[in-house]
Amino acid sequence: MFAAAVAVHGADHARRGLDVVTKQVTAAGTIQFVLAAVAVVLVVRRHPWAPLAAIAIGFASAIGFTAAHLLPHWGSLSDSFTGRRVAPNVTALSWATAVFEIGADTAFGWAGVRVLGSRHTSIE
Repeated sequence: MFAAAVAVHGADHARRGLDVVTKQVTAAGTIQFVLAAVAVVLVVRRHPWAPLAAIAIGFASAIGFTAAHLLPHWGSLSDSFTGRRVAPNVTALSWATAVFEIGADTAFGWAGVRVLGSRHTSIE
């Protein structure tokens, strides 16, 4: 679900046009995409660091996407869907993909917390 949400949200950015966001937003999105891919590979391989990667990238992504899209425009990392200065080409699809990604990011982070918690419980 997390990987799908990342892909769908990225596709919406491509649909909206890559030139409608700042270079900082593009750079942050690219970094998030790479880190998300690494985290998914760690999870698929059941690597010992997978829960920590899921926690870090899941919660950081949820916070970042919430700040970038749901807050009114606040700076160069903003791609706001709200307020007086709404980003270009924002549609209901944009909203759906952003909310889907924020939810999936949060779920990915909580899955990492649960796995990490179960490891500590089973050790005791």
